[in-house]
Amino acid sequence: MNSDACTAEPLSSVSAETTRRPPWLGLSILLLAGFVTIFDLFVVNVAIPSMQAELGASLSQIGFIVAGYELAFGVLLVTGGRLGDLYGRRRLFMVGMAGFALASFLCGIAPTVEVLIGARVAQGLAAALLFPQVYASIRVNFSGDDSRRAFGFFGMTLGLAAIAGQIVGGFLVEANILDLGWRTIFLINVPIGAIAMLMARFIPETISPDRPALDWPGVALVSLGLTLLLVPLIEAPSYGWSLWSFPALAAAAILLVAFYRHQECRRKAGHQPLVDMALMRQPRFAQGGLLVLLIYSTASSFFLCFALLVQTGFGLSPFEAGSVFVPCSIAFVILSLSAPRLVARFGTPAIAAGALVYAVSFGVLIGQVWITGADLVVAHLIPALIVIGGAQAMIMTPLLNLVLGFVEEQQAGMASGVISTLQQVGAALGVAAVGILFGIGLETGSDGQAALYASAFVSAMSYNVAAAIIAAVLLLRLAVHGRQTNLAS
Repeated sequence: MNSDACTAEPLSSVSAETTRRPPWLGLSILLLAGFVTIFDLFVVNVAIPSMQAELGASLSQIGFIVAGYELAFGVLLVTGGRLGDLYGRRRLFMVGMAGFALASFLCGIAPTVEVLIGARVAQGLAAALLFPQVYASIRVNFSGDDSRRAFGFFGMTLGLAAIAGQIVGGFLVEANILDLGWRTIFLINVPIGAIAMLMARFIPETISPDRPALDWPGVALVSLGLTLLLVPLIEAPSYGWSLWSFPALAAAAILLVAFYRHQECRRKAGHQPLVDMALMRQPRFAQGGLLVLLIYSTASSFFLCFALLVQTGFGLSPFEAGSVFVPCSIAFVILSLSAPRLVARFGTPAIAAGALVYAVSFGVLIGQVWITGADLVVAHLIPALIVIGGAQAMIMTPLLNLVLGFVEEQQAGMASGVISTLQQVGAALGVAAVGILFGIGLETGSDGQAALYASAFVSAMSYNVAAAIIAAVLLLRLAVHGRQTNLAS
């Protein structure tokens, strides 16, 4: 339910007038852009069954519709931030918004599922250009109390986007405006994009005084490597393990190792790497990165599987399915406000406790679905969903702050970019993992649509339980290590 941008260093090019008079009108346009990029992460879930019915999409193709956006978004986040450094944040904002609106239009008119997947990837690429400019522009144009207020509005906007993705998305699909059905969730971005581009003149232009060269070979290596890793995994539920799957996975490993070595060569040669691998050799930061990957892999995967369960399996309408998530989302927002205070008081054990509650709440949810099967009353799942939403709030943002606290201040920008990328890549990997398990559940489940999807949901969510348990164990280890370090000092 949460997403964060890669960061940028403060810029010296901000004018004195801008410093004295923060661009609050420009902030509203930045928040609008942040809203639509996160909205499109979540809105697809309630529309997936409708897309599946109209386009005849397989389970694997559904996975590509969701994960294609997340992967493209995640892989190019750091590059999008660097382009803003080089050519200007407002300029890249406008380019990204134009690309996002165009890709959304292509999603909305897609005649086939293959075209929709391609348009979703393009939408993710545009979001990767757009989203870093939002964060960086807020950071360099606001300071002191104004900065805290601006980032408070930013966090609230992202939380509302996650809620709206479920509720507004469900309403738009069910309203079937102009007989467009699910297509309206994408087409609505076109007028929003046009308004944002017209109003972008209220965002001050800023360019970084440090203009590092872009590492395009590094971008190519990591993008191709992650693509070859994910494609066989996402295709497996519908097409099984093809002859090319294993060579593709082997090629992915080779490319990712080559990416690591290329980054090391750039660093030793005095050039700024896309990712400073020295960060990944810091044990606590590496462990924190794994935690981010695990936790964020459970979010999109859960929403996707739950939408399939309640809509395709139990016949809820898109709006009804989205409404079921309202209490979950409210719990997330409320606990997000109190989580920082709890973590400040109790430290890492508070996040570990949240992860443990997260795992238990998934277990309870799975137990309810498994025991009741075809007789499940979806409304009876709401208490477990509330706990899941609250537990997510106790983990996600505090976890990001914890992990970024493991690095020196001069490494914070690079570390933030790495963590932001891991968020989206983790989400894509989670979709791939639960897709495989959901497919197995559909093949081995009971007769009848409801029972079949209940069985598949239980199978798929076993991944989320395992990921949350591993995260809780890792967080407990970090807490014990931190306590021992404090005692030793």
